Amino acid sequence: MEQKIKVLAISGSLRQKSSNTALMKATIGLASENMIFTVYDGLGDLPHFNPDLDVDEGSASVKELREQLKQVDGVLICTPEYGNGVPGALKNALDWLVSSGEFVNKPTAVISASPSPMGGHLAHASLLLTLQMINAQIVENGKVIIPHITLKLNQEGEITNAETRQELEALLQGLEQACSSTGTL
Repeated sequence: MEQKIKVLAISGSLRQKSSNTALMKATIGLASENMIFTVYDGLGDLPHFNPDLDVDEGSASVKELREQLKQVDGVLICTPEYGNGVPGALKNALDWLVSSGEFVNKPTAVISASPSPMGGHLAHASLLLTLQMINAQIVENGKVIIPHITLKLNQEGEITNAETRQELEALLQGLEQACSSTGTL
């Protein structure tokens, strides 16, 4: 029996009706039965990063994030772009992980989506720089930028654009393959 691949899914948005959170959930729905996703919902609970507070295991919310990352084989991040960059809450979460090592060689896939024609490309580029710095393994086909997201999801949060669906399926296949080949299973 094949062991299931565990993935932590993180939305970079705190908005209750976020198109990126809806897209993340729709993407999870495209995954093979071999992948089990946990949606991280503690982004807004993390304290502001302060290196003076990054001692031992950190606060309870920081410890929970780190533990969840330790327990999974891969990570899926779906983020909007705020002010031409990564949303502060997502960047804050990543800052808590810089010195703790949970992302080292962790297969990771990154999606940015925006109603704009650029698809959040600046946030995407910035996020990739941060993930590279913390030694995440960005998987093959694991980078997708989706412009005009509001035209590609319906009110129920379902993907209505065939090309977008194909890109996300390829991203998931890349993540699954990378997780299977890392030997963490």
